[in-house]
Amino acid sequence: MTATPRPRHPEVFDIAVIGGGIVGSAIARELSGYDVSVALVEARDDIGDGTSKANTAILHTGFDAKPGTLESRLVARGYHLLNAYAKATGIPVEHTGAVLVAWNEEETDALPGLKDKAEANGYEHCRIIDADEVYRLLPDLGDGVRGGLTVPDESIICTWTTSLALATDAQQRGTTILLEHAVTGVDQADDTTTLYTEADEVRAHWVVNAAGLGADHIDRLFGHERFTVTPRRGELFVFDKLARPKANKIVLPVPSSRGKGVLISPTIYGNIMLGPTAEDLADRTNTATSEDGYDFLLDKGERLMPSLLTEEVTASYAGLRAAIDHPDYLIEATPEQRYLLVGGIRSTGLTAGIAIAEHVRGLLEKAGMPLRTRTGLPDPPRMPNIGEAGTRPYQDADLIAQDPAYGTIVCFCERVTEGEIRDACHAPLPARSLEGLRRRTRAMNGRCQGFFCGAAIAALRTQHQPHDGCRSQHKDDR
Repeated sequence: MTATPRPRHPEVFDIAVIGGGIVGSAIARELSGYDVSVALVEARDDIGDGTSKANTAILHTGFDAKPGTLESRLVARGYHLLNAYAKATGIPVEHTGAVLVAWNEEETDALPGLKDKAEANGYEHCRIIDADEVYRLLPDLGDGVRGGLTVPDESIICTWTTSLALATDAQQRGTTILLEHAVTGVDQADDTTTLYTEADEVRAHWVVNAAGLGADHIDRLFGHERFTVTPRRGELFVFDKLARPKANKIVLPVPSSRGKGVLISPTIYGNIMLGPTAEDLADRTNTATSEDGYDFLLDKGERLMPSLLTEEVTASYAGLRAAIDHPDYLIEATPEQRYLLVGGIRSTGLTAGIAIAEHVRGLLEKAGMPLRTRTGLPDPPRMPNIGEAGTRPYQDADLIAQDPAYGTIVCFCERVTEGEIRDACHAPLPARSLEGLRRRTRAMNGRCQGFFCGAAIAALRTQHQPHDGCRSQHKDDR
């Protein structure tokens, strides 16, 4: 019996970028500003649905990165690039500032070195403060604070909107976005690489691997044994909006060799977040929360801010970070294979993403990829505001007068309107599931977690499900 040929896209792309998280989307956006054809190849059914969606959502200055590393340079530059991009696109950002808190003599003694490290990274705004000033800034902290280090430019951001803005921008610049295209094999010919995926074949002259948790697997398909990804689970608690006054700044721990530790942070949506844990796993799909994780966070919270634990927990969740056995970002081109690896991008990838994309473009040019700047690029997309610091649709009388759907609230916990649900279903990258609607609108993300509004929102999604061919390259919605 003859097997049915697998479908393939008729064209050969100049560049295929594997991975539709923040970093992959930023790379696709950057490259589509040049006279090349780009495909963004994503295994899941939505942009930003992997590691990127569960980021701690902090826009880092890079003050505590290891000086001289690629990560430190790209985070520092990415901070400025993402701030400017957020202003241009409407990605919610709040410049809350942070205080790194020392709880014992060893941590207190480490503060001058951390200030020196910040200055070595080009960040000169840190200031060492005593315990009294820490409590003045954060009166709800627990007993025992010894001192602190201020980082006035640390900020909070919406990681969901960041992914969507970058991918939408890439798409509007001409990138072909291929969802549900998990790469399962690679075949390299003289000048073309064929990516075998669960959907069809994708052919490209160059391949950029920004696959996050799967980057080492893709790297091995190209014949390399450079690194291994260890999924590091981070569990978090999200507290009710009534708790927000307890922490109007990010409360950072003195970092250790395993990362930045457990923090308390306000969120762009008006909540407070406690976490993350740091647990190395074998299963790259295990984003379940755990009893041990809960106990750990409750113990840390009791010490950091006891009164926070008297507040209601709205939600708990876990994300996986792509920890690798390498001390820095691993970004390398292999010109003879027309292949470029972007691996080991930790949680700082949210901040560094646009700078990583610039770096990748430079490496491709050095490797011989001709990149001629395009003229007449479209303006960046203007994204819907889902942050509490700006005006939301339900608060905008002029908008409601033009379209009453923005005055019809369907998710009362988060004040999400019918107009926002409709818009998310008809966006350039539409919500293809209820989880996709969560990330685009905040619907079902509040106290009731969709218990009250879930059915109505599901009905609205069915009503507004697009049938205009915008998903013609993808499988039918589930």
